[in-house]
Amino acid sequence: MLCELRASQLGVIEDLSVVLGPGMTAFTGETGAGKTLLVEALKLLCGGRAASHLVRPGQAEATVEARLVRPGDDGGEHEVVLARALPAEGRSRAYVDGRMAPLGALAELGGSLVDLYGQHAHQSLLSPAAQRRALDSFAGLSTAERDRCAQEVRSLTEAMSAGGGDLVAREREADFLRYQLGELEAAQLVGPEEDELLAKEEALLGQAAGDHAAALAVHAALADEDKVLDLLGRAMAACQGRSPLAVLHARLSAAWADLDDLAGEARTVAEGLEEDPARLEAIGLRRARLRELRRKYAGPAGSLAELFEWRRAAEARLAELESADSYARQAEERLAGARGALRVAAEALGRQRREAADAFGQAVQAELRRLAMPRACFGVSEPTGDEGAAASEVDELRRLAGEDLVFMFAANAGEPLLPLARTASGGELARAMLAVRLVLLRGREGPTGGGPDVLVFDEVDAGVGGEAALAVGSALARLAEHHQVLVVTHLAQVAAFAHAQLAVRKLEVDGRTVSTAHPVAGEERVVELSRMLSGQPDSETARSHARELLDLAEAGSLHTSAATAP
Repeated sequence: MLCELRASQLGVIEDLSVVLGPGMTAFTGETGAGKTLLVEALKLLCGGRAASHLVRPGQAEATVEARLVRPGDDGGEHEVVLARALPAEGRSRAYVDGRMAPLGALAELGGSLVDLYGQHAHQSLLSPAAQRRALDSFAGLSTAERDRCAQEVRSLTEAMSAGGGDLVAREREADFLRYQLGELEAAQLVGPEEDELLAKEEALLGQAAGDHAAALAVHAALADEDKVLDLLGRAMAACQGRSPLAVLHARLSAAWADLDDLAGEARTVAEGLEEDPARLEAIGLRRARLRELRRKYAGPAGSLAELFEWRRAAEARLAELESADSYARQAEERLAGARGALRVAAEALGRQRREAADAFGQAVQAELRRLAMPRACFGVSEPTGDEGAAASEVDELRRLAGEDLVFMFAANAGEPLLPLARTASGGELARAMLAVRLVLLRGREGPTGGGPDVLVFDEVDAGVGGEAALAVGSALARLAEHHQVLVVTHLAQVAAFAHAQLAVRKLEVDGRTVSTAHPVAGEERVVELSRMLSGQPDSETARSHARELLDLAEAGSLHTSAATAP
């Protein structure tokens, strides 16, 4: 419910705050007094276009605020404050509960709480989805089975995609893995350490010639004539048989034996270091092949161990793909079945919607007759003009389910029915929406008729008078039994049915025109209704007529105890 609305520096409104209660509230006043600006303020709080001309001349910006109460998830009521600032130059600013917010967030929240009828923006029943929900509500239809089937199709499709896609895609992937694994098999990899072992062997072969020459040089230095061993032999012979030199002889003998053994080992090492250019070339080619495979399967910096890890993962994936064929065929069969069930559910829903469309259209049309639109025609059907377009599977399912059904309207006899959102004027649209809401109240949706709690009607009585105006007032009052209804009206016949009435007037203050609004009740309300009836609030005849209207509204028991004026 909208509890309070404030506008500052908005057109002729300098600073105006109104407190509102449940039921139906009528905003009345002469043309140009600022009644519609209050509706404009609500429109701005529902995300409407912020035009700079709305800012009061000479002011830097205009502001609008609303305090609303909405049901909470805990079953209680929660207060929310919406605000918007409109600078004379620049972009507007939006606030929710005192905090800055994106305009989209303000529009979404405001649109969920307030419906505006009479302008072509921010009206929930103008969206095709809301119109279908209204039709379903009227007929007591449920989309649960269609939605369940659609969810099953989505789940199976996602599962198949996660499992590797369709059969063709999986077979293509399996073939590629077989080729890659075949390439590794042909390479006859020894193990993760093969490259390291080859690197060591390559290093040894690369320096084999130098090592061979060095070993021979060691042997020659020790064993050739006149070299170390020969000289040691001569020294030993010199000490032979001389007692004082026995220790020297023993030590020379030991040294000679060690060096002789060392010379033999040097020869052995030299003989084992034969050069092998062919082997060295083969190792280079093998290591180049291993590098190529590492780059291809383990990445530019990948190791041979990572290559083996990739091969294990590829073998596991191939096994998974090869074992998934039967599962995939079963999944495709289940998906085909789910698609068939979805089609059946969509056809059933569409058939029920089309069967209900006639009754719903006739009920709304009957209400329009009572709302002074005797020639108006209303229906629910699919707009023509797209028959030749190629339809996708999704489009076909939408068509079968009646998702293209929209409200169709013609204001005058002989005119073709066109989508309501495109053809109705402001006043016609407001009365059409009023008629729809009244039909929904009688439908199976429940006592509220659905939609936001706050319904605002502007121009609903355009071109209406006499008994038709009384019918409009009576209809709004009936709607106010379950919603908070705000109506801007010039007709006393409509205002008389309101539970509360706010008179909006223009005053001149310091040479500037400003708007005021205050509740009227009792005799003051009689005077305001008299002004609306005849333009002569002091006329006793007009006042008598005004009292008669109030008595008529009260006698009709259109005010409920739950919807009393504040």
